[in-house]
Amino acid sequence: MPIRKVAARPLAASFRLAGPLRLAAAAAGLLVAVAAVATAQTFPSRPITFVVPFAPGGSTDTVARIVSQAAGPGLGVPTVVENRTGGAGVIGWGAAARAAPDGHTLLTLEMSYTIAAGLMPSLPFDPLKGFVQVTTAVENPHVMVVNPKLPAHTPGELIALLKANPGKYFFGSGGNGTNTHMGGELFKSLAGVDLVHVPYRGAGAVLQDLVAGQVQVLVTSLPTALPLIQSGQLRPLMMASETRSPVLPDVPAAGEAGLPGMVMKFWVGFAAPAGTPPAVIERLNRDIVAALALPDTKRRLAELGMEPVGNTPAEAQRLIEAEIARWSGIAKGAGITLQ
Repeated sequence: MPIRKVAARPLAASFRLAGPLRLAAAAAGLLVAVAAVATAQTFPSRPITFVVPFAPGGSTDTVARIVSQAAGPGLGVPTVVENRTGGAGVIGWGAAARAAPDGHTLLTLEMSYTIAAGLMPSLPFDPLKGFVQVTTAVENPHVMVVNPKLPAHTPGELIALLKANPGKYFFGSGGNGTNTHMGGELFKSLAGVDLVHVPYRGAGAVLQDLVAGQVQVLVTSLPTALPLIQSGQLRPLMMASETRSPVLPDVPAAGEAGLPGMVMKFWVGFAAPAGTPPAVIERLNRDIVAALALPDTKRRLAELGMEPVGNTPAEAQRLIEAEIARWSGIAKGAGITLQ
């Protein structure tokens, strides 16, 4: 029987087309690579904008201003802080994600970003892939504080009190899905206690009611609570960290209190839109880390209770991944969602 050659014609045609297609794809890839190299070689070519998703005056905004000012001379261009508020951070995150991936727009992100990733299923970007991490700039521990009239002077006494009175006592937060909310939920899950959540609109309001005794417990960042601790208006029970704080050396760390998992740090970092060339990320990391090591930067951050970190992009990425996994699990266990 003669061999049929009908199928050979379209097959041959496909091979004839494959060559030009492969060449076109290779050419496109080469153009992208050349563009990335050109961008890296000329970077930075204009002012660098640090997007802050929250209002001026908060700790995230203050860190961005301190670091951007310190990094400007090394980068050789002016730096600008732009506050893009709204949507509990979503407006600013989305604006930064849509920016040109050339290193001239950086997102100032902190722990609420990783919390939102587990609470908001409809974010307009992929929280893991939408950005390339530059560095984790600073961190500071959280602290558990109570109203001084509460008959509990240690974490153990507080847990015993709550177990003996389920649903009677309240923990406050700066709002649903905030770090103070998740800190209270983390404590509840680890201690196995029934503590009622009362959300407020911001840290100031919850601190006011905590001092007044309307709520009894709060887990918040150390700089936020420290003035009220020092004035005697709040009682610290536990540092939510692996070690004691030199600022409050008599307050036990989480492991000493019998809750080794109660480790919670407030951190601030910087990231660039996905697709930013690696050489640009490397340059940004180098100059920002150098700025964090300056004595004046350290002094200004210490006044806020912040400790410089200045890690690598890979280390910063691992932090983001671990934090998203952690807070997603806690939110799921507590049945917390935000639309």
